[in-house]
Amino acid sequence: MTIRDLVRRFSSSPSTLAATSAATLATAVTGSLATDVESRWYRRRELPPWQPPRLAFPIVWTTLYADIAVTSAASLTRLRQTDPRAARRFGVALGVNLAANAGWTVLFFRARRPSVATVGALALAASSADLARRASAADRAHGWALAPYAVWCTFATALSADIWRRNGDG
Repeated sequence: MTIRDLVRRFSSSPSTLAATSAATLATAVTGSLATDVESRWYRRRELPPWQPPRLAFPIVWTTLYADIAVTSAASLTRLRQTDPRAARRFGVALGVNLAANAGWTVLFFRARRPSVATVGALALAASSADLARRASAADRAHGWALAPYAVWCTFATALSADIWRRNGDG
């Protein structure tokens, strides 16, 4: 199955796919611009030995952002047909989720506040699980498609908390 087949299968509305893609792209760009793993502050952090290698992050996040865009478009399309109010609530939940997603990077790398970033990561993990639950209401497969995002955000919360524990906010 090609990506085109997946897009066709999961989204019958090109404008919805364009909107969810634009929103996730904006989140990805914001996160990328805020991330600075070369800063003196970050290089001085003691990182847990179980942190994935740097290369894992862009690979994982690119995959997850594509998943979020396509699956959210499919969920919104289906919900608009069956429950327009649920579709509106899903759209709001997606917006909140993407804002929390970009916000974590700003809190961690720009504000240099691992404590606050950990709380933000926890909120993002909860929001991601909620988004998967809402997608499941449209189609069980949509919920399963977003489950890896919730799992990764939960992992990121543990990672943030351990970096905070090891280094404090200094």
